[in-house]
Amino acid sequence: MGKSAAFEAVHTGMCTEIAHLAFGKKAAQALRAVKKEAQRLEQLFSRFLPESDIGRINRFAGVKHEKISAETCEVLSKAKKISEISQGLFDITVGPLADLWSIKTASEPPPDNLIERVLSLISYNDLELDADRKKAKLTKPGQSVDLGGIGKGFASDCFVEIFRKHGVASAFSNIGGNVSTLGCKPDGSPWQVGIRHPRQNSLLGAVKVCGKAVVTSGDYERYFIDREGRRFHHILNPVTGYPAESGLVSATVVAESAMTADALSTAVFIAGLESGLSLIEKFPVTDAVLVDTRLRVYVTRGLKECFQPSGGLNVYYI
Repeated sequence: MGKSAAFEAVHTGMCTEIAHLAFGKKAAQALRAVKKEAQRLEQLFSRFLPESDIGRINRFAGVKHEKISAETCEVLSKAKKISEISQGLFDITVGPLADLWSIKTASEPPPDNLIERVLSLISYNDLELDADRKKAKLTKPGQSVDLGGIGKGFASDCFVEIFRKHGVASAFSNIGGNVSTLGCKPDGSPWQVGIRHPRQNSLLGAVKVCGKAVVTSGDYERYFIDREGRRFHHILNPVTGYPAESGLVSATVVAESAMTADALSTAVFIAGLESGLSLIEKFPVTDAVLVDTRLRVYVTRGLKECFQPSGGLNVYYI
């Protein structure tokens, strides 16, 4: 590629910071288009915006079908597919449960009886999707869709597509820790994506990738500690209604699609080591770095040459 000019951009969107690095003649133009796309997708996907596609689906839950965009239809369709494959461990109708726990502001867990009541509203099967007519409906009043576990991944894939259309062959996007790469670095070397240590303010290691997405779900991202010293994190198990206790504290998924990596990192984290690995195997060209409660690191064989651990870790290639 020779010496391409590097263009960087940082902006906010989807409740987080979004950073990009792109190389090429039209890279600056591509970055402007990507920023516009981030804003457009947020207007479609945010459940906190009453007039977004998701806002309207939630508002009219149990009442009527809502007309939605092709993008919303695509992300809901993919979400339903991953919900089925994971047997409901990933479930985008988790909205009422997320609202009940309200991890960002909570200091105590909600009462058991409320969790029990809300669990009856959680079922991806209750999302009716008409892909031909681009319509969607939740069957029960009080249900709500939350794209928190897949929306950023979909956006990342869209960004990569925009870079491609602008003739950019080398780019990197980071949506609050969801990383997507297009091609390799201009010099032909792979991108190095750091994975945060779940219990220290340092890196667990790094994965070398070209043209892949790297997404991590961890119990350290958002959590609170109650009066009894118990720790409650934000990754809720839609089956139990409580924060997942699977024996994992971090799950990183490396895949060609950021949307797949995003949803799978959540599902694998909830599933635990063995079931999570079985889940990964159902997706071709997909790998993982999993960390258990004893801080043992398990790396799938596809990443053997790509994962560089930090010192002092017990790493098992499986």
